[in-house]
Amino acid sequence: FFFFKQKTAYEMRESDWSSDVCSSDLFPSHDMVREKIAKIWQPENKYKIWLDIEIFAAEAMEKFKIIPKGIAKEIRRKAKINPDRIDQIEKKVKHDVIAFLTSITEKVGAKAKFLHQGMTSSDVLDTCFNIQLYQSGKIILKDLEDLLKILKTKSIKYKKTVCVGRSHGIHAEPVTFGLKLLTYYAEFKRNKKRMEQAINEISTCAISGAVGTFAHINPRIEQYVAKKLKFRAEPISTQVIPRDRHAYFFSVLAIIASSAERLATEIRHLQRTEVLEVEEYFSVGQKGSSAMPHKRNPVLSENITGLARLIRSYAFPALENIILWHERDISHSSVERNIGPDATITLDFVLSRLAGVIKNLIVYPKNMQKNLEKFNGLIFSQNVLLKLTQKGMARELAYKIVQKNAMKTWSANESFFDNLNNDKQIKSKLSTEDLKKLFNMNSHLRYINPIYGRVFKS
Repeated sequence: FFFFKQKTAYEMRESDWSSDVCSSDLFPSHDMVREKIAKIWQPENKYKIWLDIEIFAAEAMEKFKIIPKGIAKEIRRKAKINPDRIDQIEKKVKHDVIAFLTSITEKVGAKAKFLHQGMTSSDVLDTCFNIQLYQSGKIILKDLEDLLKILKTKSIKYKKTVCVGRSHGIHAEPVTFGLKLLTYYAEFKRNKKRMEQAINEISTCAISGAVGTFAHINPRIEQYVAKKLKFRAEPISTQVIPRDRHAYFFSVLAIIASSAERLATEIRHLQRTEVLEVEEYFSVGQKGSSAMPHKRNPVLSENITGLARLIRSYAFPALENIILWHERDISHSSVERNIGPDATITLDFVLSRLAGVIKNLIVYPKNMQKNLEKFNGLIFSQNVLLKLTQKGMARELAYKIVQKNAMKTWSANESFFDNLNNDKQIKSKLSTEDLKKLFNMNSHLRYINPIYGRVFKS
């Protein structure tokens, strides 16, 4: 079941990728990245890790004169990993670690009896799972670094490209497209830190025996294996490494996926026909609809949105895995055999795809300017409100007067400036020249440099 599941998970990801528009010119590194992380979860790598753990434990036992000298070296030389043979044995014994040890014994011979001395299956399985998460986490960390570089470059490029900011989907006040991207840069920088912490959280191993008491194995064995793996020994385990570590790891993956979806959703909104401030790259020969030849859809961002939902769903069973019976049950095992490869492989793809989308994003500054001016100056309403209060008008009255003129502008598609300039109550406080000064974009953009400085300095 385990081998079939891993293979199926990988094939599902490939079929998903091939159904989307993902040309090699847009994403030249995708095949390489997918293959690299997928190999972590294939049986060959898993069994290699199992063998390393067993041999490191044997080396430690030799060092402390628990088993004869030379055992570990001979096992390393003779042992051969044969996933098909392991599967064949497992069909009979119904136990994966026993099947693995039996297959190694067939190659090594009698001296293989010194393997697994005082150990339990979870010592191998849990330590291996953490190593696989560590290996996958490092790839995801590299994905985040690549995305950060692209976001930084683009945020600087569009630092002064003015566009309208929106709250509740409605025009609010001016920002720049660079500032939009800078918020995502800062968010993914936090995600990188979270990923580093998550990798550190699961970088532990346990070689502590049946219920974690070291009854049949010296704690020094665990310390030796941990050092060889460049991990930490789990301070206290039962028969398993505590699952709060893994829940944290998968929760971080879910947060990163949500950040990716937030950026993808922004692109989807900005690509709407009525807005069209940005657009996903549309390659030569690409088709957007089987029925409507004119369509250019944000399919890559939509794909990211869907996959992010899937990744978030993996956090819930990871949290539930914390609650195991007594020293151990196996309710967590079937969950992890699914979410381990699926969550990491999928997030690797999401981040790689997102990086490609941002790198090749088409930006329309003229449309941004057009949208900015769409409501005839309403974006300066707060400037007027604040200036009226500074001139002595009560805020409630000032708000009422400015809002009245804003609604008139909105409904009749008139000039907000003209409406304000023709209002006697406003003119009693503000001259035409005063109003002109308030309709100035610079007031909204004057602190952009300090914002950039804070983000990049941090």
